[in-house]
Amino acid sequence: MPNRIDKRTRAMQFRDRLAQAMQQRDMTQSALARAIGVDRSTISQLLKDTGARLPNAQVVGECAAALGVSADWLLSLSDRPETASDLLATSLTLTQAPRALVDEQIFEWHREAAGYKIRHVPAALPDMLKTRAVLEWEYAPHLGRTAEQAIGASEDRLTWMRAAQSDYEIALPLYELQSFAAGTGYYTGLSADLRREQLDRIEAIHAQLYPRLRLYLFDARRIFSAPVTIFGPLLAVLYLGRNYLAFRDTERVQAITAHFDDLVRQAKIPARDLPDHLAYLRSLT
Repeated sequence: MPNRIDKRTRAMQFRDRLAQAMQQRDMTQSALARAIGVDRSTISQLLKDTGARLPNAQVVGECAAALGVSADWLLSLSDRPETASDLLATSLTLTQAPRALVDEQIFEWHREAAGYKIRHVPAALPDMLKTRAVLEWEYAPHLGRTAEQAIGASEDRLTWMRAAQSDYEIALPLYELQSFAAGTGYYTGLSADLRREQLDRIEAIHAQLYPRLRLYLFDARRIFSAPVTIFGPLLAVLYLGRNYLAFRDTERVQAITAHFDDLVRQAKIPARDLPDHLAYLRSLT
């Protein structure tokens, strides 16, 4: 968006953008005049006047509202024709987050971002790294009899995600793996055998996919992160529990990406040191 525009240039751009919006809405001069309560001659003058004068704020606002565009865009104060409400609707969405492994919405976002780097801070251990036994232990209380069916349906999606051509960076709080290895907190009641099997699984998948898959452990006492997934430059999704809060506007996606990159820079255990840390955690189980 230009910072300064000559008055004559701004007036010319107003006429051009007004005509463009009318054409896109298939709205005639007479129809626009009726919509904003002026004579047709007023609209004709707005479109044909070659001077440097702009209409008053009320006329500009009425035209913008009738045409469904932004008054700032008509006045060349913005390069986006959408209204503020339309911009918010397209840049920010709230969708349900069902208690499932890889629900349809998350899978669609992964497919949309195929080929881009995906950055992920999971709410617990990453589902794509879990053993079937841990998945059953975790999801059975929520899904009941449908847990087995849900896990079976999700395994194909998890396999697709692991095989996709996207790079994955996963940042996990250091305490999450420590709690898992010790079977404390969220993981109370999970047997030592299943915990050791899970740690082996993480090491095996990391070794198989590294460096395309990189897992970093950060110290949550120094830096905090909510659960979030960033799908390349396309969108960033915060996990709220019952809902996903998804941002598509470039500024917010870049800000959340910068936050994630800071987690990686400050990681207590970088990806290359993960195998040694997993070996240490196995010794504690």
